[in-house]
Amino acid sequence: MRRTDRLFELIQILRDGRLHRAQDMAERLEVSVRTIYRDMDTLIASGVPVQGERGVGYMMTAAITLPPLNLTLTELEALHLGMEIVSKATDKELADAAKSLTAKVDVVLPEDRAAPASGWGFAVYPFEDAAKGFKYMPILRAAIRMQHKLEISYKNRNHVLSERIVRPLQLEYWGRVWTLTTWCELREDFRVFRVDRMQDVTVLPSQFGDDVGKTLSDYLLQLGE
Repeated sequence: MRRTDRLFELIQILRDGRLHRAQDMAERLEVSVRTIYRDMDTLIASGVPVQGERGVGYMMTAAITLPPLNLTLTELEALHLGMEIVSKATDKELADAAKSLTAKVDVVLPEDRAAPASGWGFAVYPFEDAAKGFKYMPILRAAIRMQHKLEISYKNRNHVLSERIVRPLQLEYWGRVWTLTTWCELREDFRVFRVDRMQDVTVLPSQFGDDVGKTLSDYLLQLGE
């Protein structure tokens, strides 16, 4: 069972408001007690209203729940942008609530499906970092839709700046981090760029077609999807 699924199952177990022993939850989910302890620490740190301690048990208090929601990537973008704005508010209570809500959303989002070993991560990157690239999202979405090439100024993990001309193919969300899948003309290969590391984005007048070997379908085929 994936960690995200397990955290969700723990929330469902605790929703009845009763005290649950870590041993019982571990047996039910077929994991170790130590794993349950770590998961409970994650839920509590994420703002889920859980009380308890190791060796005694855990229970959820004053929970307010919502029905399951299916959100589009654009809706997630709007939700997180709104929470980032509120988290910068001068009203500390509202700011803390926005940060707590962000953490709760992260808990139930899917984990990385094809992230590199270094990870784009489960609740790892501060949201203010991910928010840096939001101003480019409308440009990127439009360029994908209209098949316009882009010139991007990009700073990699080692803070090295490079200029790339790319064919934008797909935007994806990985839990606080957005990425753009492209065909990079410099590398003559597919490349995935984190949106928050883009320093500048310019739409070029030239458009691109569905050239063999350079499409999103080709990229997914290369990944074996």
